[in-house]
Amino acid sequence: MNLKSLLAIALVALLAAGCSKTEDSKAVAAPAAASGPRVVQLTGNDAMKYNLNTIEAKVGEEFKVTLTNVGTMPKQAMGHNFVVLKAGSDAAAFSVAAAAPAAGAEHIPPSLADQVIAHTKMLGPKEADSVTLKFTEPGEYPYLCSFPAHFQVGMKGVIIVK
Repeated sequence: MNLKSLLAIALVALLAAGCSKTEDSKAVAAPAAASGPRVVQLTGNDAMKYNLNTIEAKVGEEFKVTLTNVGTMPKQAMGHNFVVLKAGSDAAAFSVAAAAPAAGAEHIPPSLADQVIAHTKMLGPKEADSVTLKFTEPGEYPYLCSFPAHFQVGMKGVIIVK
């Protein structure tokens, strides 16, 4: 796909995202099963939005976040991932670096890899991937989709650990 086509697709997606409804939502997770951690179901769509912009957790709690790309556009034009950064990280700067060619197909910039706590793979339509998290310190841990322009449109959130 050439750069002009990719930019045209991104522009159309940005315009569509501007028409979408946004809500301030928090994670509603399934109760923990006796044999495993609770699961937070996160979705990403073609409007470049997650269904949740806040996930709450307790210090020491182990939980799993499963991201599902519920969109229909191809991964090369509208892939989604879930990248959790260390508390205090600059998510905006990370997203800019993630758009650079050096970040590769997964859009994880090598120069900022030390800021990443965990991330899913880049997902195409109807694909899913999970990460298991356990925080030892309270704080606010930003998360984002590192696909180019998705953070800027609002595909981001925060894990609040108390």
